[in-house]
Amino acid sequence: MSNPVSLEDVPFNRFHRLLALRSSGGSFVDGYVLSIIGIAMPFLVPAMNISSFWESLIAVSALVGIFLGGFVGGSLTDRFGRRAMYFVGPILFTLCSVLQLWVDSGLGLFVLRLLIGIGIGFEYPVATAFLVEFLPRKARGPRLAGLSIYFFAGAAAAYMCGQALIEAGGAEGWRYALASTALVSGLLLLIRKGTPESPRWLISKGRTAQAERIIRQIYGQGFGLQNLPEHPKPAKLSVRSLLHAGYGRRMFFVTTFWTCSVIPVFAVYAFAPKVLDALHLDAQWAAYGSMIITLMFVVGCFVATWLVNAMGRRSLLINSLLWSGLALLLLGSFSEQSSWLTVALFAAYAFFIGGAQVLQFIYPNEIFPTEIRAVAVGLGTSVSRIGAVVGTYLVPVSIQSIGIGHTLYFAAGITFIGLVVSWLMAPETRGIELCKASSLAPQASPARQPSASPLHKAT
Repeated sequence: MSNPVSLEDVPFNRFHRLLALRSSGGSFVDGYVLSIIGIAMPFLVPAMNISSFWESLIAVSALVGIFLGGFVGGSLTDRFGRRAMYFVGPILFTLCSVLQLWVDSGLGLFVLRLLIGIGIGFEYPVATAFLVEFLPRKARGPRLAGLSIYFFAGAAAAYMCGQALIEAGGAEGWRYALASTALVSGLLLLIRKGTPESPRWLISKGRTAQAERIIRQIYGQGFGLQNLPEHPKPAKLSVRSLLHAGYGRRMFFVTTFWTCSVIPVFAVYAFAPKVLDALHLDAQWAAYGSMIITLMFVVGCFVATWLVNAMGRRSLLINSLLWSGLALLLLGSFSEQSSWLTVALFAAYAFFIGGAQVLQFIYPNEIFPTEIRAVAVGLGTSVSRIGAVVGTYLVPVSIQSIGIGHTLYFAAGITFIGLVVSWLMAPETRGIELCKASSLAPQASPARQPSASPLHKAT
């Protein structure tokens, strides 16, 4: 007997929890592998006698790899399926991490870190596509948002484990720290074993019988294709579809708000002690300030994850960019004021930017159809990383040439560009079936939806 319930309205079950763990584990490894190099760098540079040229290249190698892997991984995920690409990242993490035990040159380490970055680039589109295509609509936003929390958890684990391994390993401790990623990624490979292919992707390729078989295996014999709200296969969509018509507009929105939100974040996160020093905080205040800012990034992501359904995507994004931009603007205006005010404003920025951070994975997965969903996430990842690399490189140069106050004004301006674009273009996808949210058919205006505050009414 068939069940009339839509797969987007079924209760959150054991399979969903396992899938969320499988994809969130990728974010944990990403945070771990990106952070562990910062801990090992002060020890590996003198140990291998690496020049400043190679030190700089190694520092940005993973970001360059993410740029390459994001777009390529997204394209391959849409072409060959989610399941095949689900194992590329963990395999690259594991192999390259182990090989770091014997690396003996700056070039060798650069190549290995570049490959690790490519693996991370693969992770973003495939892990998020899996989640959005399987989860019930009420769980979609919070679970995608939670990926950012796991990233910071991985970063925190890297700091703790890396420091312990360096202290215990002596002169070669940095090698053990870098190789420790293999243990985490190896576990991720085991957890992901047995993951089925996405029925939505199978339907997009005309493989309906296989899609129905997987649906019945997961949900029971009473379920089938009739329970999956998905449009019939449309006119052929490809990467070119991201550059014209309605999807081109959506791609512009995603890449703009994503890039404008990550440039200041990467700059602040990478150079927090340097920025706080430029704001005339003594060593103790700078150390405590860095810890507080990192903590508030996590708290902001937690709160945004909780609000993403209650507040809605559009209102959360606009409020996030507005208040975080104002915090940066005030930091520039009061750059000569007391230490506690400086730390408080930086903490406010870290807290409020959480909304934009968690929506980086939600929006592109919800507003693009199955055929081009992964490549849209990959392209957003790649473009945003260009901004991250440029922003990270320019922070010390900007502080030295135009001063910390004007540097913060510039960061606020970038955030406000993202705000304006979001105000004009951000749709509301809360509670909407995935096939409808990704359709170019006209939707109800977000401005007419009920809201809880004057600012929401303005949006």
